[in-house]
Amino acid sequence: MKKYFCNPCGYTYDPEKGDPEHGIAPGTAFEDLPDDWCCPLCGVNKSMFQPCIDNYN
Repeated sequence: MKKYFCNPCGYTYDPEKGDPEHGIAPGTAFEDLPDDWCCPLCGVNKSMFQPCIDNYN
């Protein structure tokens, strides 16, 4: 599964880890996140995320 990073703050969403503090289980692909999910660091919505190139981030 591909990682995604937040353009404004640099947070990396790693689907292997999920976002358990916000109810997102490990193994949840970015595409399967709820529409109302926001960056846990800066609060922007999913549209501000970009796929990591070669999972570098």
